[in-house]
Amino acid sequence: MPAIPSRSSSPHRLLLLLTILPLSLAAFAFILQWRGGGDLDDPSGRWPGDPSSRAAAFPGMENSSPSSNLASPSEPVRTHSSDCLEILGGKSSPSFPYFRGWKFEFESDPKPKICITTSTSAGLEQILPWLFYHKVTGVVQFFLFVEGKAAKPQVSAILESIPGVKVIYRTKELEEQQARSRIWNETWLSGFFYKPCNYELFVKQSLNMEMAIVLAREAGMDWIIHLDTDELIHPAGAAEYSLRRLLADTPSDVDLVIFPNYESSIERDDIKDPFSEVSMFKKNYDHLPKDTYFAMYKDATRDNPNYFLTYGNGKSAARIQDNLRPNGAHRWHNYRKSPNEIKLDEAAVLHFTYTKFSDLTSRRDRCGCKPTKEDVKRCFMLDFDRAAFIIASTATEEEMKRWYNEHVVWNDKQLNLKLLRKGIMARIYAPMSIIQGLRESGVFASAIEAGQPRLKQKLASSQNRTISQISENTRTVSQVSSGRKILEISDFIFIKDGAIPPLSPPGLGQEIQS
Repeated sequence: MPAIPSRSSSPHRLLLLLTILPLSLAAFAFILQWRGGGDLDDPSGRWPGDPSSRAAAFPGMENSSPSSNLASPSEPVRTHSSDCLEILGGKSSPSFPYFRGWKFEFESDPKPKICITTSTSAGLEQILPWLFYHKVTGVVQFFLFVEGKAAKPQVSAILESIPGVKVIYRTKELEEQQARSRIWNETWLSGFFYKPCNYELFVKQSLNMEMAIVLAREAGMDWIIHLDTDELIHPAGAAEYSLRRLLADTPSDVDLVIFPNYESSIERDDIKDPFSEVSMFKKNYDHLPKDTYFAMYKDATRDNPNYFLTYGNGKSAARIQDNLRPNGAHRWHNYRKSPNEIKLDEAAVLHFTYTKFSDLTSRRDRCGCKPTKEDVKRCFMLDFDRAAFIIASTATEEEMKRWYNEHVVWNDKQLNLKLLRKGIMARIYAPMSIIQGLRESGVFASAIEAGQPRLKQKLASSQNRTISQISENTRTVSQVSSGRKILEISDFIFIKDGAIPPLSPPGLGQEIQS
């Protein structure tokens, strides 16, 4: 009589099947990933110069090889920019594969094409993080008008070697060309002529912006933005944290996009690298409920003259078009029409102002005004700048430190928490994270190394250059324009459609008027 199959064998077979099936799938997946030699092909880990990587480049990255400009492994180039390597990152080779394409050359025809122009005398420790951060957000071209430290070969040679960067020096020829600008024969900027310090800088920035428009058109740019090197665009609300995506989504009939500014609120008096150490920002009036702004005004202002230490009227991006002109450092305008502008509800400009204690003395050292309440009005447009100049010119180091902590540093944690909960303050970490990633990947160190051959050329050629080719000391705008038949205006006046100066946010007195 045949044996009857045991019913208990069915569960055993099912268990065996469930055990073998996942093991088979795992083995099949391993075979599919196998490339031979035990290595997995990770496209993100390839060097952009590797021919095998061309078919798997990241979106937005141009299929080009930046390695051709780098020193060969057999002949390492030693950088002499050791003063900024501590901040920029001392590693000489990239350690984080996702940023190996350090030159950030995007696709051949990105849309829209965005450029930034600036007038700067900063060093590499500030310019490189600022520049590469904006490359990450989608900016493809930079027009840097340099003087002072930024114009020295050790800095300018590095900047010139970076793709998408054009360096313009403040030479005698440039000053003569700007002296023939139509700006001098019009009234919209005339209220700033023939005045020292901030007024002179404001005129110089406007003249540089005018030239940048021409350069932008020649380069085929779609949008232009004027930023200082202590400002970062924060494209909040845009997909992929992309400035390009943000401007691409702007309606075609919009000429001007205004970015309200947020102001840095430091919590220590020993900040060395503001872009990597500052995360708390005071929000702009335009991004706050009116009732909240005025209810928290005194707490947010403390004993300072205004809600912000410096300006509060933001910066703007302009669509490149005919008859475009600057309207001061904060805005653009058009000679033939009133631009159609919009103000963004989420995106902002992060302004890192007075973030280092040394900012007090540096502003003092580049301005020759007397430290009196009357004379500083000739030199500075904003109340806090005037007060800071006086204290930096008259106080001892200890008194300056105490004043700095009372007026600039936010060291009251309970007040900070209150303002954060009310929405007056905001924690913003994205720029810090991006710049830290760039630093750890060796992007800044790679840029410095890549600029060493150009630096050697500049140092060699400078020995044969005559002094008359480049003016050793930058002549002031007023000296260049002294021969013009323009009436000097002693007091600042607002002219219809005149250039927009840096303006403070609304004060408590304006609550009653509104």
